[in-house]
Amino acid sequence: MAEPERIVELLHVVDDVAAEKIRTIKQVTAATRTLALNALVESNRAGEAGRGFAVVANEVKTISTRIAAITHELESELSSNIRELTHLGEAMVTHVRGARLGDLSLNMIEIIDRNLYERSCDVRWWATDSAVVDCLHTPSDGAAHHACARLGVILDSYTVYLDLWVADAKGRVVANGRPGRFPHAMGTDVSNEAWFREAMTTKDGTDFVVSDISINDALDHSQVATYSTAIRDGGETKGRPIGALGIFFDWRPQSTTVVTTVRLTEEERKRSRCLLIDSKGRIIAASDQQGVLHEVFHLETSGATMGNYVDDTGNLVGFALTPGYETYRGLGWYGVIIQEPVS
Repeated sequence: MAEPERIVELLHVVDDVAAEKIRTIKQVTAATRTLALNALVESNRAGEAGRGFAVVANEVKTISTRIAAITHELESELSSNIRELTHLGEAMVTHVRGARLGDLSLNMIEIIDRNLYERSCDVRWWATDSAVVDCLHTPSDGAAHHACARLGVILDSYTVYLDLWVADAKGRVVANGRPGRFPHAMGTDVSNEAWFREAMTTKDGTDFVVSDISINDALDHSQVATYSTAIRDGGETKGRPIGALGIFFDWRPQSTTVVTTVRLTEEERKRSRCLLIDSKGRIIAASDQQGVLHEVFHLETSGATMGNYVDDTGNLVGFALTPGYETYRGLGWYGVIIQEPVS
């Protein structure tokens, strides 16, 4: 058990011990007063002979009354102080646990950012590949075949991608890296796809487009993060756009690894849910695999980029906004961890 939780546990133990001992003192005091009263009765019966004993009995009664008053004061002060200490301890535990969840949430989103930054580098680099440029500059079956082969070689080295597509200026896919696995990709009209339209309007070869997580039907209905950029005449940075390259990051296995390997103890893992959510609150990855791409999580940030709070159900929520990485600014995604209280 972590130290803050141990402090709170000990406070509860002290409270229980104090309450038990005070009950015992009250019982002893009550018994003493009863004995004193009985002694007074017997001394009165004894008359003159019992007067000395009556003095002792009265003193015992007075002492027991004082002990009862002190016990009451002790009970009141202890109870008040222990309640305050317990409240402070629980607040400290919540703060420590919440700060830790915020840090772990930041770590999740940073891992994603760094991973996706590499994707933004890949798409800009591969768009200048001679085989990719040539299949659009001098289109032919041979050039398309060569581009497919080249994209296949790239995919063999980068296992995080489902496929790479080359689309001509009209938005028709003329080459892809895995024609055997995804035969319907070739010839697909992507002219109305946001990734294609935005790629064709990028300012130069240093620019790229990234889209929120979506389902790509042509890729076996897989969850993808799509990156794209214009393929330019001659592969030059300032060249005229002659088509677009779209690369499809295999989102589900990569993101699942991130949200299921958060550094939680086994006990914490059983009562925690780790999420990645997009800028609209849509869950795009979840450690329990529930609600992905259709559940919306209502995060209460109060304008903070990182923090924690206790929700209406008593769960502790830690969160962190994407900080971006290098030239990748991020898409306003958050890492979130929801943790149920210790039962």
